[in-house]
Amino acid sequence: MELRDYIRILRKSWILIVALTLVAVAAASVFSIVKTPTFSAMSKVFVSTQSSGTTSDLVQGNSFTVARVKTYSELAPTPLVLLPVIASLQLDVSAADLAKSIAVSAPLDTSIIDITVTDADPVRAADIANAVSQSLTETVQQIEQTNDAGATAPVKLTRVQVATVPTTPVSPNVPLNIALGALVGLALGVGLAVLRETLDTRIRSQRDVEQVTELPVIGGIVFDPKAPDRPLIVHADPRSPRAESFRTLRTNLQYLDLGRADRSFVVTSSIGSEGKSTTSANLAIALADAGARVLLVDADLRRPKIAEYMSIEGAVGLTDVLIGRAELADVIQPWGRGQLFVLPAGHIPPNPSELLGSTSMATLIAEFNRTFDVVIFDSPPLLPVTDAAILAKSVGGAILIVAAGRTQKNQLKGALAALQSVGAPISGLVLTMLQTKGPDAYGYGHYGQYGYGQTYGDVQPEPAIVAPSYSRRSRAQA
Repeated sequence: MELRDYIRILRKSWILIVALTLVAVAAASVFSIVKTPTFSAMSKVFVSTQSSGTTSDLVQGNSFTVARVKTYSELAPTPLVLLPVIASLQLDVSAADLAKSIAVSAPLDTSIIDITVTDADPVRAADIANAVSQSLTETVQQIEQTNDAGATAPVKLTRVQVATVPTTPVSPNVPLNIALGALVGLALGVGLAVLRETLDTRIRSQRDVEQVTELPVIGGIVFDPKAPDRPLIVHADPRSPRAESFRTLRTNLQYLDLGRADRSFVVTSSIGSEGKSTTSANLAIALADAGARVLLVDADLRRPKIAEYMSIEGAVGLTDVLIGRAELADVIQPWGRGQLFVLPAGHIPPNPSELLGSTSMATLIAEFNRTFDVVIFDSPPLLPVTDAAILAKSVGGAILIVAAGRTQKNQLKGALAALQSVGAPISGLVLTMLQTKGPDAYGYGHYGQYGYGQTYGDVQPEPAIVAPSYSRRSRAQA
């Protein structure tokens, strides 16, 4: 990932990161409040040797003292030292439990022993520290005492610092706990955000498409929450950002497959509900508005939608022509005030794949190409059935719809493989359901800010003009 990818992840998951940080800070605060405060008191013991005072004796005594300091540090938390402390202070603990609250250390290259006691009672902590230092001094004196009458011990321990009653607890350290909680929560939030983004295989932007294929993205259709209520957005609200997306797609479509004489395209997708039918219908309307003679064919012989979207009669259509039950001129219906014609799917057959791959279908495609400037075929998704792949091979160009936030990368790979396996050429990809706000926002969402109608006057949508049939005579005059 690049730096901008991490920035996008942070922008996208900032709520999660902030929530986890606040939860961690709250947990640290509760822990600090609930935890019993503890106090620490420390006493110091100085270790010295008895020497005659000569230089050599002082050097040897100093080396001996440093060596002894470590030994005495290990001796301090033993029962030999702690049992007298328990007896003198009348503590209701064992020597092993008392040793857990005592920390003995010796600074490097010194003859000082630090005895630190931690306890919930500050007075008791100071009393135990002083008692331990006193007991250690007496114990060492007894151990190091020789049996010779009148002889003195070679080592002497002197308490040089008396433990005082502490006034401030050493634990819990509230500011430190809160700071650590915030850091842990922040790190956990960022980690979860990156992990979620890494495990997310859905396609959300053009960058995700580029990781799967090198095919061009020829358009992006912005998300519209009201799309189910107004699928023909180019007709219903021509000034909306989504309508502008289809006009941009129309412009890009003019530069596709320049070496191919026939301007026919199969619009399909990986799975259902990616917006292929609404894209086909709106693209056909946009092409017709630009002056092209367009035929929109509902080649989805399993779940046809074009007749419903275009508000035309769909009982008779493509399937009836393919089986010879109806004439093509009788089932093609003009739509709107431009040169847009619609061929509905007709009756749903039991063998859609065979019909779309038949010789009759190839003949119809050739006739469509001779009669119309552009032909748009709306077809079923590629992964569930093979209809679109078979049709795309005959038509000569496929436009693959990819829904942002819905299509998985593996699904896109499977759709591309389905087309490539039959040798169907792929003209390009169209991203649909693109977000207009947030880190994954698409640029077309800002077009609506310019207010096209404010300069040139309000443009009212044209009502659909539906004719019952398309006669040969009207086609000849057109």
